[in-house]
Amino acid sequence: MANHKSALKRIRSSAARRLRNRYQHKTTRTFVKRLRNTSDKNEALELYNKVSSMIDKLAKKNIIHDNKAANQKSKLRKHVNSLA
Repeated sequence: MANHKSALKRIRSSAARRLRNRYQHKTTRTFVKRLRNTSDKNEALELYNKVSSMIDKLAKKNIIHDNKAANQKSKLRKHVNSLA
């Protein structure tokens, strides 16, 4: 267990940050799945804009790596463009 006041606060704040990061990451994954299962082009375009923004925010906050974000967005864009 931590011995210093600052270490105790660090444990509390990192736990809160971890929960927030997990929530945002999980929410983004859910939207990605929803976009992948969409077959309507217009709906997919709207979802892509939202998901792309979410992925960018995760990368900006270092929840996911920048390259992973770029790869995900690229694959999702290919999926959206392949829809008729």
